[in-house]
Amino acid sequence: MSPQNTACFVFIQQGRVFEAKQRNLYASRMTNKDRTPTPLAALFKQRRKQRKWSQTLIAEHVRSLLGPEQTFSQQTYAAFESGETKHTKFAIQIAQALGISMEEVAAVSSASPSQSDSTQSMLLTPIEVWDDDTPLDEDEVEVPLLKEVELSAGSGRTAIQEVTRSKLRFGRRTLRRMGVEPENAVCATVTGNSMEPVLPDGSTVGVDKGKTTVKDGDMYVLRHGDHLRVKLLYRLPRGGVRLRSFNRDEHPDEEYPEIALVEEEITIIGRVFWYSVLR
Repeated sequence: MSPQNTACFVFIQQGRVFEAKQRNLYASRMTNKDRTPTPLAALFKQRRKQRKWSQTLIAEHVRSLLGPEQTFSQQTYAAFESGETKHTKFAIQIAQALGISMEEVAAVSSASPSQSDSTQSMLLTPIEVWDDDTPLDEDEVEVPLLKEVELSAGSGRTAIQEVTRSKLRFGRRTLRRMGVEPENAVCATVTGNSMEPVLPDGSTVGVDKGKTTVKDGDMYVLRHGDHLRVKLLYRLPRGGVRLRSFNRDEHPDEEYPEIALVEEEITIIGRVFWYSVLR
């Protein structure tokens, strides 16, 4: 073998050794991959076990919430529950199927910063704001946006009005999948820090005006006098409701018996079915 061929042979052999080492290193990393389930996955598993559901059954329930245009398999669920994958875009549907409230999801998500970030990326999707001149796609509907508007500069008095120059768009199939009739959909802007860390100041929520019956632990938009408020609601034993914030350190629970709801001019606009954070 000539010196040139020998050098080439050695180079090829070294390349193969290097490739082999790289493959072994990659395999080692895959083997040592952190498979610890996230707090949210652990909560899902706990509730699934309590219901004595198989992973196949929970997958079937989630598919029924998604509708025919999306798929969700037992393998997909198993990967998240076991910790093989750390994120799932189906967190809302899994929670709904297992009867887990948004408050519980937020609580376990905030226990870990990385999980909180990933959960927000799963639950909070960006919105698109259009003006009235932008034509609608065939599957789209325009949803009005409610905001508190100051009646006169410096007066401090506000009124709840529809913002006519900007509307938000949703797909009809998306609304149907969430059980919302297009004519019942409105959006509202969150003001203040009472719903942090889940809903920071300026967040936008989608509201189903067709659902005003209180289901404990669900999120609703309220009209409180001339103010819009987003709160978790709970029924009181003798009528009335309890208003709860995510930021309970600064905003403790508020209880309003049935007669106080009238006196305080508190009415439920609708249940929150969607929300988005832009910061």
